[in-house]
Amino acid sequence: MTILQEFKAFAMRGNAIDLAVGVVIGAAFSGIVGSLVKDIINPPLGMLLGGIDFADFYLVLKGGGPYPTLQAARDAGAVTLNYGLFINAMINFAIVALALFVVVRAINRLTAPKAVPTPSDPPPPEDIRLLREIRDALVTRR
Repeated sequence: MTILQEFKAFAMRGNAIDLAVGVVIGAAFSGIVGSLVKDIINPPLGMLLGGIDFADFYLVLKGGGPYPTLQAARDAGAVTLNYGLFINAMINFAIVALALFVVVRAINRLTAPKAVPTPSDPPPPEDIRLLREIRDALVTRR
């Protein structure tokens, strides 16, 4: 089998196609979550913190300062430690992880096999039942 045939067999397997679809959907989902964090969650958090934007949380390591925004520091050529962008990335990750958890949980509930109730043991045959009654009667007589 040539390399091209092997690659075709690999690419056409269900797992590879499922993976490709997952990556494309994940990229689109990442854009949605990024917008959710940037446009919906961070503005109220910034308001609660006195109008501060997380993206503007940074430390100037080299290049003077102070600068009013991270973009101003970058434009001046300053070397910065951008911990606000890291906070944004952590919020983004937490939301993506929560959303994936909810989706996987829902899928697992839909695809979980239904529990089949196990029938109780059938009653013993009549002769066994009678022998047990005789045994119990003999024990109580002693």
